[in-house]
Amino acid sequence: MLLIALSLIWGSSFILMKRGLEAFSSDVVAALRISIAFVILSPLLIVHHKINLRKYFWGLIWMGVLGNLIPAFLFTASETQISSSLAGMLNALTPLFTVLVGFIWLKNSPSRKQVFGIVLGFVSASALMYFSDGSDKFKNLAYASLVVVATVCYALSINGIKKFLTELNAVTATVWAFCFTGPIALVYLFGFTDFVQVMNTHPKALYSLGFTGILAIVGTAFSVVLYNILIRNAGAVFASSCTYLIPIVAVMWGILEGEKIHVIQIISVALVIASVYWINRD
Repeated sequence: MLLIALSLIWGSSFILMKRGLEAFSSDVVAALRISIAFVILSPLLIVHHKINLRKYFWGLIWMGVLGNLIPAFLFTASETQISSSLAGMLNALTPLFTVLVGFIWLKNSPSRKQVFGIVLGFVSASALMYFSDGSDKFKNLAYASLVVVATVCYALSINGIKKFLTELNAVTATVWAFCFTGPIALVYLFGFTDFVQVMNTHPKALYSLGFTGILAIVGTAFSVVLYNILIRNAGAVFASSCTYLIPIVAVMWGILEGEKIHVIQIISVALVIASVYWINRD
């Protein structure tokens, strides 16, 4: 039940971003997401305040910036031009990049099966982007590439957590990471965007704020707690199964929203998921 709940939450995050973009610019939605999640998570510092900050400082910065801050801006920027379903499908590249970064950075030796899985995944992802809906292929590829960069950031963050934060409780690490990125997002939101003006003038401002709030509270803050409960009770391997279900949920939302999804894209995302399974099975 936790696995299904998490898959539904994270798979729905892409359509929630679209809802936020109906009134706000992409950078406002991203800054709101980080800011609200920070406000919700910060009270947990009462329980998770005792850490060796000197030891974990740079690891927490790494996690917060690459795992939360930069991807939030990249995903919302991409969804100004590509469909939410495509963003959700491309998000499945995260495990592939995680393995690839581990090979390069942590010097993990890949097997032939893993190399095959990585190649299959990237070829399939290329097909996903090429057959995206829209008349301007160059623009579609450019904005879809923002999602790819975001998944690279996730991969760097995951490997950084393994390298620098393995001894730190995952919820503690998340709370502290948001304590670094949250204030930055708040300052940017109120000091460098038109958020206040849009709230006062746009007819859909409250509508978009509500969906962005759901994205931040449920899709970012609450889901972290759920994920850690899932890992503790069922193990990391079972928890990673979310990877296979998130694109399916994103595609279902896309269909309900009337987004055009090519058969080749469905085949491509199935091959991406298969490549992730192939790599993890090795």
